[in-house]
Amino acid sequence: MNYSIVRYILGQVLKLESILLLLPCLVALIYQEKNGFYFLITAAIGFLISIAMTIKKPTNHVFYLKEGCVATAASWIVMSLLGCLPFWLSGEIPSFVDALFETISGFTTTGASILSDIEALSNCMLFWRSFTHWIGGMGVLVFLLAVIPMSGGSNINLMRAESPGPSVGKLVPKIRYTARMLYIIYFGLTLFEFVLLIIGKMPVFDAVTTAVGTAGTGGFGIKGDSIAGYSPYLQWVITIFMILFGVNFNLYYLLLFKEFKKAFRMEEVRNYLLVIAGSILVITVCIIDTTENLFTALTQSAFQVASIISSTGFSTVDFDAWNSTAKTILVMLMFVGACAGSTGGGIKVSRITIALKTVKKELFSYIHPKNVKKIMMEDKPIDHDVVRSVNVYLITFMIVFCGSLLAISLEGHDLVTNFTAVIATLNNIGPGLAKVGPAQNFGFFTPFSKLVLMFDMLAGRLELFPLLIMLHPSLWKQTLKHPTKKVKNP
Repeated sequence: MNYSIVRYILGQVLKLESILLLLPCLVALIYQEKNGFYFLITAAIGFLISIAMTIKKPTNHVFYLKEGCVATAASWIVMSLLGCLPFWLSGEIPSFVDALFETISGFTTTGASILSDIEALSNCMLFWRSFTHWIGGMGVLVFLLAVIPMSGGSNINLMRAESPGPSVGKLVPKIRYTARMLYIIYFGLTLFEFVLLIIGKMPVFDAVTTAVGTAGTGGFGIKGDSIAGYSPYLQWVITIFMILFGVNFNLYYLLLFKEFKKAFRMEEVRNYLLVIAGSILVITVCIIDTTENLFTALTQSAFQVASIISSTGFSTVDFDAWNSTAKTILVMLMFVGACAGSTGGGIKVSRITIALKTVKKELFSYIHPKNVKKIMMEDKPIDHDVVRSVNVYLITFMIVFCGSLLAISLEGHDLVTNFTAVIATLNNIGPGLAKVGPAQNFGFFTPFSKLVLMFDMLAGRLELFPLLIMLHPSLWKQTLKHPTKKVKNP
């Protein structure tokens, strides 16, 4: 284990976060709010710690997937611990556990909140709360890869540990340029949405927080009714961009460089859009009798489908009041999630597609045992290791889900509340049903259950394994037995 590079990466993450903490200070200055002082204190604390961790540069910059997973999981934990301090120190969220819950929910782009009166927060706190979505959406380590050179060709291990999806590849030959390209696309789409929101006469502060919240597919609103108070035009703009940010960013790269044939052959994106279209159609039919007209039903249906499948979590209506068919579809979409390589959460459309094709292949082998049929995607055979990783992920997902569900059930809340609370946090969705519905919050849970749900949010954002590796006994046994010994990875 290359501990020096892990320490160095953690230091760089804290340094970057300390710089970003100055942005809410600027917001506080604009709105003449005293609470901006707490962001300055937190930034100073983070910067001093980062200096201590990075003053000695590692002699060996090469690291493997194990180091990448440990560095990634540890980075998100320390980033959340530092990021929650302004909420707690200012007293706007008096409980440290609640402040940490809100911050982890922000960075992991979950959008589950413990706040009952969102509008009581100061503007600088509201901005930081929404901006954590944008930081966590593409990934802080992806940003570091874009600006910090690391030798040895091992940068891909950081990207694999942090990026969502069954496999991660390079858009361009060098990972550093890939990271830059991803952030250029990410920033460009965010800016484009901001401009369209301004055109729709949304206030500037609202437009900034909504754009960064949509880009990170997070869902922290700055109003008590989330997005319901805005015009249909603004709701449709947000709907479209929630869908766009749930698309694999490889598609945008291909479109930018006019590789249209490859772009239109992306099976995952096609399936993602088909699921969205089908879900909108069915839910519109289900709720049309409860709305003013067809357009209203279509607007509400499209918004909630886009919000849930992209794991954004904004809402324009209390969908917990919809009929069972509509709610069942939304719960199923919570499992499916967005595309791999997007800012969205969930199991991912690519994994669902591969899993279904695996089942189809197995059924075919029962009927024709002598025929060998490969699983194909985009006219290419899928490597066995990818199929195996998908199967392992799905099994691990169910183990974590069942364990978390059992843990929070000890409080005695109803099954729908517990079930959707775990799904909403593990898949980084935000709102669930019943007591954690869009008109409710997570504040009623005990600190123990909140810790379980915080673990789920981190595990879901990091695709389970980076966080689970941190809990693996052999990693710590190796550390205790050989604290200074360099372990050669395969």
